[in-house]
Parts: sequence; structure tokens; C-alpha cells
Amino acid sequence: MLAARLHSLAQENKLGQKFVVDATLYTDLGPAGRSDDLAHTINYAQVYEDIKGIVEGPPAQLIESVAERIAAQLLRGYPSVAAVTVGIAKPHVAVSGVVQSLGVEVTRRRPTAEL
Repeated sequence: MLAARLHSLAQENKLGQKFVVDATLYTDLGPAGRSDDLAHTINYAQVYEDIKGIVEGPPAQLIESVAERIAAQLLRGYPSVAAVTVGIAKPHVAVSGVVQSLGVEVTRRRPTAEL
């Protein structure tokens, strides 16, 4: 769970909120699976730092914008990734019903990606 200043309401943007970010990176993991060598896979600790930097960085009004930023950074920063799905959920959202969370999910692909 990461803290961020996101939302169109001034008070939420000022105080910040907690968000859950999920990222699925689509890549060929065959070489890593066959070699058992970390050099043949994606550095997930670095992926986390990239995501954290965006979520905790400059404020945005919409979680959709943050999801797009994350997807773009992951495709830009990891050439072996053919596509990425980024989900951002806001737990304990103030709505008139009972929900665990509400959020968005975006999937972005490289133009030449075949999954």
C-alpha cells in the first residue's frame, strides 16, 4: 500500500490517501526459468521503486492518470516487457454502499507486442 495525494477534492489531495497498486508485466520468462539466473529476468525491486516514485511523486487528480504514468514508465524502462497491466485501488472509499475498494485497471502494449 502506498500513500499519495490523488483526487479532485482539495481536502483529499492535501491530506493524501492510501492506494493499492498492482502491476502485471508480460514478458518471456523462459530464459530465467531455464537458467535460474537473476540476470535473465526483471528486477522487481526496481519496478517497485519506479511505481513508488510515480505514486508518491507529484500529485494528480485522477488515479487513471497515475495508472497511465506507471504503464508508460514500465514500458519505457523495461525493453523486454511486451505489455503491462496496472491496477490502482482505493480502499475504504467514501461511497454510499459497502465496498472493499474501488479502482481502475489499464493495459498497455508496445505496438509490436505479440502476447
